[in-house]
Amino acid sequence: QVQLVESGGGSVQPGGSLTISCVVSGRTPDYYAIGWFRQAPGKEREGLSCIRVIDGDTKYADSVKGRFTVSSDYSKNTAYLQMSSLEADDTAVYYCARATAGVFTTTPAGYNYWGLGTQVTVSS
Repeated sequence: QVQLVESGGGSVQPGGSLTISCVVSGRTPDYYAIGWFRQAPGKEREGLSCIRVIDGDTKYADSVKGRFTVSSDYSKNTAYLQMSSLEADDTAVYYCARATAGVFTTTPAGYNYWGLGTQVTVSS
């Protein structure tokens, strides 16, 4: 059974930085992507970034390009999302997910395994 567990969320002041992690356990194909998403109250789930774990290829949504950096450690089945220059609008529950084999996209529909999320709050 595939499981994803996010950690590292919390509260941060505007302009601050935070790194969240995602550990993937269970059976995984050699080529798989991990995506990062967020959902704020009353809004749809938004795709932020994804990384193909085996070779480190990445994609970013325009809303976070230049501020967020995705990375991974293949040996640890772990992905990270480094967030900087955080703003109040970045407040949301952040999720990681594992894409269907061969899929490499920031579109939520391409993902079939999801973590439970970690809250990130940006406030002074």
